[in-house]
Amino acid sequence: MRRVVLVPGFTQTSNSWRDVIAVLEESCEVVPFEIPARDTIAATVSALGARGRRAIYVGYSMGARLCLRLALDQPANVVGLVLVSASPGIGDAEARAARLASDEELAQSIARIGVPAFIDEWLAQPMFATVPPDAPGVDDRRALSAAYLAHCLRVLGAGSFDPMWDELRNLQMPVALVTGRSDSRYDAIAEQMLERIQSEVVHIRLDGGHSLPLENPAVLGGFIAAFAQEHG
Repeated sequence: MRRVVLVPGFTQTSNSWRDVIAVLEESCEVVPFEIPARDTIAATVSALGARGRRAIYVGYSMGARLCLRLALDQPANVVGLVLVSASPGIGDAEARAARLASDEELAQSIARIGVPAFIDEWLAQPMFATVPPDAPGVDDRRALSAAYLAHCLRVLGAGSFDPMWDELRNLQMPVALVTGRSDSRYDAIAEQMLERIQSEVVHIRLDGGHSLPLENPAVLGGFIAAFAQEHG
């Protein structure tokens, strides 16, 4: 069976992929990945490759950054790449420094207000307004530790990554960029990525916003299954 590795976003666990997995497991070997608290981005990416081995890698948001880094560092292990609501990083140095400072403030706030309150505040952002209230994995998020969430912000946040824009031309495998039709910010980023990727690439827009694994899991799962069938 085609092997598909699923990597979640910030504050999420593998259970956030539950409804996508229900579609994929009919035709694929699914490997949900729990992002570990490693000391560096490189160590986290290494752990991802060791767990997933040779496979199609699917990442959402923070998970997409990790999958992209893996595809650049270990191209032989990445048969195909599906990046959902993804960014290759913050190109402007001042904006990246501002994001680092913002993420540090968020990390400190988790210890101050507690994880459940932080998760509620995080999901109250406008970009998550279209996430269904009964979406899977919310209770799992509230059970995460403050130290783990702070670690993700400090080590794996967008400001911590060196921008990968210039490296996109080095991708060697088929790539799918998936965005929500109402997520104009990441739709624009995907279009910019499309211009730089020189391997086989497609930009797919699905109904929904930023959190497609939660908002439109059946259609997203169907697309990933078709991508795996074609490229696996």
